[in-house]
Amino acid sequence: MSGNMNLTLKVWRQKNKSASGAFETYQASGISPDMSFLEMMDVVNEDLIKAGKDPVAFDHDCREGICGTCSMYINGRAHGPLKGVTTCQLHMRSFKSGDTIVIEPWRASAFPVLKDLIVDRTAFDRIQQAGGFVSVNTGSVPDANAIPVPFDDAEEAFLSAACIGCGACVAACKNSSAMLFVSAKVSQYALLPQGRIERDKRVLNMVTQMDEEGFGNCTNTEACEAECPKEIKVTNIARLNREFLRTKWFT
Repeated sequence: MSGNMNLTLKVWRQKNKSASGAFETYQASGISPDMSFLEMMDVVNEDLIKAGKDPVAFDHDCREGICGTCSMYINGRAHGPLKGVTTCQLHMRSFKSGDTIVIEPWRASAFPVLKDLIVDRTAFDRIQQAGGFVSVNTGSVPDANAIPVPFDDAEEAFLSAACIGCGACVAACKNSSAMLFVSAKVSQYALLPQGRIERDKRVLNMVTQMDEEGFGNCTNTEACEAECPKEIKVTNIARLNREFLRTKWFT
């Protein structure tokens, strides 16, 4: 067991959306540095269950950094101390034995806490449903691939589409803005010919839905890009603003 870590965890516990929450302190002993953060949480929950206590509720699915559900605020940073990784891809070697780790859910009125570290992120789903789709008939696969797309545009669209909708951008922003998420979803279509048929309606509907969900305005601090596990660029926000103004004033 040499080299294993002993940690103190301060974890936000909240029974449901309407309940008041509070931090509770747990000891995590014998933690391997090679464990992922979620594996460490599994060990803590096993100890809680053995003691007859309610385990800490947290979201997870793929544990491969691609689904976006493992949303935890760790020591004041979305997804923890490393850049470009999700919580499930964060390993305990990023900490040292004796550390105290504070673990919270995303803090945003548009992401209400459901239980403990789980928040309701369906606001993102509703924004997607408002305009994150195309209705173009592309025909067979060869016909679709025959549509000429400049290389730079294709690359930018691909990088924008890498957004996994985890909500770290919202959690990192002091105004709980969803501009980085919405701009990435608008960009992945705006840059491609397949997305231009619904170009005007898309940006208006998605921005309107974003406002209705209660997300704040962009702060221009770029905290969203700094904490995004897929390193989505804030240049997408500039593109979203251009698309919105073009539609609002010139169409």
